[in-house]
Amino acid sequence: MYYIVGCVFENGGKIYNFDSNSIKFNLNDKVIVETERGIQFAFVSVLPRLIPEEKLIFPLKKVIRKANQMDIEKFNKNSLDAFESVNIARNIAGDLDLKMRIIDASYNFDRSQLLFRFLSDDRVDFRELAKKLAQLYKTRIELRQIGVRDKAKEIGGIGPCGRLLCCSVFLSDFNSVSINMAKNQFISLNPTKINGVCGRLLCCLKYEDSMYTELRKNIPNVGVNVDLKGFKGKIINIDIFKQLVTVESRDRVIKIFTFEEFKSGSN
Repeated sequence: MYYIVGCVFENGGKIYNFDSNSIKFNLNDKVIVETERGIQFAFVSVLPRLIPEEKLIFPLKKVIRKANQMDIEKFNKNSLDAFESVNIARNIAGDLDLKMRIIDASYNFDRSQLLFRFLSDDRVDFRELAKKLAQLYKTRIELRQIGVRDKAKEIGGIGPCGRLLCCSVFLSDFNSVSINMAKNQFISLNPTKINGVCGRLLCCLKYEDSMYTELRKNIPNVGVNVDLKGFKGKIINIDIFKQLVTVESRDRVIKIFTFEEFKSGSN
C-alpha cells in the first residue's frame, strides 16, 4: 500500500498520482514534484489516500517537498517568461512560413526544458524553429502538436446544452467516445446533434453510456426478428426510459412488451 497524492500542473488539468513521501497536505498546496520532464511545480488536487500496489503504475514519482516562497517566486517568473516566449515563437514560425498556431508555452521548474504546444491541420517540420528557439533561450526545446479537443479545452465556449464546455470546466482527461454510444442511446446521428464545438463526438455521450448499456442488457437491437411468447415479429422500437419493447408481426399486428417480459419470455 502507498500513500498517493493527486496533483495537477494547471487548473482543470489532468490529475497525476505521486508518492506523498509521508508529507501531510491540504488541498491546493503548492508542491515540487519529480516528473518525466524533470522537476515541476504542481498543486495538490486530491489528498493522500492509501492505494494498493497492484492499482498503481510504476515507476512512481515522488513529491519532493512543499513549495516555499522562493519556489513560488521562481514559478511565477518561469510562467511570465514562458508567456512572453509565445509571441516570439509565433514570429519566428511566421518568418519560416510554418503553418502552425502556437497556443502556449511552459518551462519546467529548473528551466532545463521549454515546451511549446501548437495547432496545425498537417504535420509540421519544425526542426529549424526548434533550433532557433534553442539558440535564443539556451535550453532544450520541445514542440508538441495538440488536437482539436485540446484546443476547445484551452479556448472554452458554450456547448449545445447551453452550458460551458465540460472540457474547459472540469474534464481533466479525454475519454474515448464512439458512434456506438450515440446509437446505444437512440440519439439522432445528425453531426450537428452529436458533435461538439471541436467537431468531434460530444464527450457527454460517455457519461450515461454505461447505464444505457446495463438497461439494454439482453435486449436485441431494433430490426431484429424475435419470437416472444408465441408472438413472432420484428422489433420496431425500444423505449429505454419506460423499459418497453415494441414488436410488429408480418401481418402488421403490434404488441408491446416490458423488458422483464422480453428477457424472461424470448426464445
